[in-house]
Amino acid sequence: MSSYVAPLKDMLFVINELAGLNEVSKLPGCEEVNAELVEAVLGEAAKFAEEVLEPLNRVGDKEGAKLADHVVTSPTGFKAAYQQFRDAGWNGLGGLVDYGGQGLPHIVSNPVQEMWNSSNMAFCLCPMLTSGVMEALGHHASGDLLQRYMPKLNSGEWSGTMNLTEPQAGSDLAAIRSKAVPEGDHYKISGTKIFITWGEHDMTRNIVHLVLARLPDAPEGVKGISLFVVPKFMLNADGSPGARNDVKCISIEHKLGIHASPTCVMQYGDAGGAVGYLVGEANRGLEYMFTMMNHARLAVGLEGVAVAERAYQHALTYAKTRVQGREVGQRSGDRVTIIHHPDVRRMLMHMKSQIEAMRALAYVAAATLDKAKSHPDAAEKRRNQALIDLLIPVVKAWCTEQCVEIASTGVQIHGGMGFVEETGAAQYLRDARITTIYEGTTGIQANDLVGRKVGYEKGATALAVIADMRKIVAALAAGELAQIGKSLAAAIDALEEATHWIVETYPQNPNAVFAVAVPYLRLFGTVGGGWMMARAALIAQSRCAEANADTPFYDAKITTAQFYSEHILPQAAAFRQTVINGAATVMALTEAQF
Repeated sequence: MSSYVAPLKDMLFVINELAGLNEVSKLPGCEEVNAELVEAVLGEAAKFAEEVLEPLNRVGDKEGAKLADHVVTSPTGFKAAYQQFRDAGWNGLGGLVDYGGQGLPHIVSNPVQEMWNSSNMAFCLCPMLTSGVMEALGHHASGDLLQRYMPKLNSGEWSGTMNLTEPQAGSDLAAIRSKAVPEGDHYKISGTKIFITWGEHDMTRNIVHLVLARLPDAPEGVKGISLFVVPKFMLNADGSPGARNDVKCISIEHKLGIHASPTCVMQYGDAGGAVGYLVGEANRGLEYMFTMMNHARLAVGLEGVAVAERAYQHALTYAKTRVQGREVGQRSGDRVTIIHHPDVRRMLMHMKSQIEAMRALAYVAAATLDKAKSHPDAAEKRRNQALIDLLIPVVKAWCTEQCVEIASTGVQIHGGMGFVEETGAAQYLRDARITTIYEGTTGIQANDLVGRKVGYEKGATALAVIADMRKIVAALAAGELAQIGKSLAAAIDALEEATHWIVETYPQNPNAVFAVAVPYLRLFGTVGGGWMMARAALIAQSRCAEANADTPFYDAKITTAQFYSEHILPQAAAFRQTVINGAATVMALTEAQF
């Protein structure tokens, strides 16, 4: 079994060189966020990930969470690890300063989340959702709710959840039936919510649920949904947890992966109604929840990066230690480790190059989110908001889909032993599979991308990004990076042609566009990743000329970018072909013909 080692060198390279830490440091409230601070924070987070969380990953997978009499017990060691996590102040890393948070930007907190997810994704889901609750409350809750709940959420003394869907609704939130009946200064909530991650557990004294429900006079559909804070325990006058609220976990799901993370069915109102408090205005709940969902979607995209990195490290260790066969062309002599075999090298390079591209795109999105939230210039703020709106579905869906592929490749490198649970390779594939599903499936992300983010605005933001991509091609025209430039230029052409097709087709035939939405999203992610890798190669080339340069690291950056341009970017042409010519056959068969 391998041990996780945080890839700090690559993380810091991306933060400083590609995501633009220096730009984020100029934002109001971020003036003290410099390279030295980021390196120190990431270094401490790496120790926690490697020494505390990673040793519990296999324990949690084997034991899983347990439910008895509506009480969920976390796996061995999780409660103590959470206490350490809380005591170290990690929970409030990006939280509002006014309520005890540290207020660090996403370009710092997101890489930290990557490390925690690599080391123990099931554990990290609990503070990740708490962070999302704080994001939603910080934007939309009243001062009273903020005073009562935010300090404890920031400190990690309490955790948070999001309660959206119901058994009959699935992703169709217009179909939710949970009710909220006004009673004095609060509401009585009743209904059943499913797929509630960490909806019940023993690691915190209280759990703050954000619940979507309908008022008695609410209009039909998504316009009639309101958002409520429903605590597990009511609060005493001094703010401490008091009487148990009318909410309980009635079952937990038996899942393919993330066994240590309880996925709960939550029942509200069996004894007359759970007490809930309205967040913001009535009938704007879905709008408010999207604040949390967008935060969560970026975080899930980062989970894709994280689990892929862990699967890669696990496979790399195995490839360096597993002795099997002789080198190609050798009929005698010592047998070698499998990393000497060309196809194993190809698989490792495939994993490595995609992970570096995924990480870069996700971190650039994090920095864009920081600028969208805090840039002092209104026009720049709007531009960055449009850009992050475009990038979130790409990062969420592309990074997670690639993660599943990368984790599967990790199993393949192990051969038959990868199919055996004892080696640990299978867990990463099992854990990765949920990332393409929760917080909106790949299809939902793709529909959002081609509909609201490209079709609706006639491709304005997408084409502006494509124009930015083209600016780097000229710098790649000569020398050892010329092939990267040639491959990137062809891939950008494919993306631009597909984008124009989306823009032209969407107004008169949206079904055709939705039929090829996922291939278009994969095209955007593939080319966006190639753009990041080309930028990295140019920077690495310039750094190699500096005194005391880390030449092996920069040489590897260039070679990895070249591999991406030769093995990954050519896929863009195929995606373009599918987008422009493949819609009709998607809907061609009748239902009876399937």
